[in-house]
Amino acid sequence: MENQASKIVNEFLTAVQKGDNQVLGALLHPAIEWDQPGQNRFSGIKKTVMEVFQMVGGMFEVSANTLALTAVKVIAVNGNSVACLIHWEATNPAGKVLNVDNIDVYTVENNQIVKAKIYSADVLQEDNFWG
Repeated sequence: MENQASKIVNEFLTAVQKGDNQVLGALLHPAIEWDQPGQNRFSGIKKTVMEVFQMVGGMFEVSANTLALTAVKVIAVNGNSVACLIHWEATNPAGKVLNVDNIDVYTVENNQIVKAKIYSADVLQEDNFWG
């Protein structure tokens, strides 16, 4: 189970880096629960894959398509739960910069991510960037 969960999350993160929405859509469960931290326009719990795609689309819009997953630093597995230390960067048209580590915890069931809980190393920076 651990190897399969790690494989699914690795495929997901690679698809994020490549912008491969077809793979992303296949790896995210239609009724995923996605918990985004902070007090900004994208914060809160998303309950469907469509809500997750809308959130991410909004992030690309706000960041003028500069949002990038620039590093996957650590992937740690415990059963069907996978924790990842990753790094995001973006710059918005006003010149604000996002340069932040996140720890994402994914739950994998039946070869799909059914839950994602995102932790930010600097939630204030994210709130300021995302508005």
